[in-house]
Amino acid sequence: MFTNDDIACIEAHGLTAERVEKQIENFRNGFPFLPIVRAAAPSDGITVLSKEQLAAAEALYDEHASEMRIIKFVPASGAATRMFKELFEFVNEGRRGEGIDKLLDNIERFAFFPELAKYITPQSTDEEIVSRIIAGGLGYGSKPKGLVTFHAYADGLRKPVEEHLVEGALYARSGDRVAIHFTVSPEHRSGFEALLGERLGRYEELFGVKFDISFSTQRPSTDTIAVDMDNRPFRTDDGGLLFRPAGHGALIENLDSLDADIIFIKNIDNVTTDRRKGDTVLYKKVLAGELLRLQRRSYELIEALLRGDERLDEAVEFLSHELCCKLPEGSDRRTVIAMLDRPMRVCGMVRNQGEPGGGPFWVRDERGVEQLQIAESSQIAPEDIGLMQSATHFNPVDLVCGVRRHDGTKFDLSRYVDPKTGFISKKSSGGRDLRAQELPGLWNGAMSDWNTVFVDVPITTFSPVKVVQDLLRPEHQ
Repeated sequence: MFTNDDIACIEAHGLTAERVEKQIENFRNGFPFLPIVRAAAPSDGITVLSKEQLAAAEALYDEHASEMRIIKFVPASGAATRMFKELFEFVNEGRRGEGIDKLLDNIERFAFFPELAKYITPQSTDEEIVSRIIAGGLGYGSKPKGLVTFHAYADGLRKPVEEHLVEGALYARSGDRVAIHFTVSPEHRSGFEALLGERLGRYEELFGVKFDISFSTQRPSTDTIAVDMDNRPFRTDDGGLLFRPAGHGALIENLDSLDADIIFIKNIDNVTTDRRKGDTVLYKKVLAGELLRLQRRSYELIEALLRGDERLDEAVEFLSHELCCKLPEGSDRRTVIAMLDRPMRVCGMVRNQGEPGGGPFWVRDERGVEQLQIAESSQIAPEDIGLMQSATHFNPVDLVCGVRRHDGTKFDLSRYVDPKTGFISKKSSGGRDLRAQELPGLWNGAMSDWNTVFVDVPITTFSPVKVVQDLLRPEHQ
């Protein structure tokens, strides 16, 4: 199937021919749908905390934050292409929809307008104004979201990467130290470094902290081969193989490389202004406090069972009611210990208000274990779509993760991925259709075998920017 040049290309990506052949086999066979049982709901997989429980969780986290290594993990490698898709269609194809009218009618309300004003005049045409946003001028069409100006303050403008610095200082602080890890594309790393080099000192002085900023890129060894519509390796115009980044699921390796007691995960575009950050800060601390509480109880039970104490029924009860992991009847001590001894994540879930995103579900695996998963629509069989439509909550990507075992050693996160939960999508290259393969999503199949707890959080903690017009919403003004 592969020529010598192909083998050299495969090895240059850190892959093997066998692994690439397996990827092609996945294209041919497809991926199975998730065995959904039902949507999670309040009192059935989604915890709704009382005021007293919220306060207790926040206090527990605040009490112990200075003792722990905390990292805020921000996937920031995505380009802003989708955010400005309609603008490209207007400039390149002359297609003008309501979104362009909304943009131009409100152009001075965008935080980036003072920067844009340097490149336009009162005589600039609509096409010239839009072009200066995405191309010559601001050049946002080729930049990552993290470097697009989102918010305006009395003392200056802020980009999402800066808002994450502020958030980090407010809830991911350990003593006077704030560690933030950004995953970025190689071609954009210098832009992030330049911005932070210019602005970091200002935020350190403002919050009295020292930031520890680190970066990583998606590793070439996580790329997947593209195939044509007949599932044969896609060939570029020069006859070479085409490999593509395999989605955010590839970032499980980046996450696994971090050494921390607690890891917060939140997407780069989900930020709001300072006057609306209150709920975000509170609920991040609450999720972390719940993680600490559940982790401690889990550690205690693991160690008791390893000593031989007669606490098996208590451990099964804890798994079922607190960790939402229901084991088959008669599970033995070894099985119970193994299910307790897994990475743990506490995930905020927002009540459904028509926003896009995956949802929280109960899933039963081949072992007969019923547990919680975050599922995307592409993972759900057509006959189960009604379950997704009836879900009360959706996933805003609001996770707090514990990746240490009871003895203090770190879990090998690669052992808890379900490789059967990847998916296939249709893309194009050079005007030709192709099929692309994504690895199990970071908070989907890549965390399939984690202990998972869902907590109800308010919509005020969710302020994503999917298209540029979202910046006109109150949470960004």
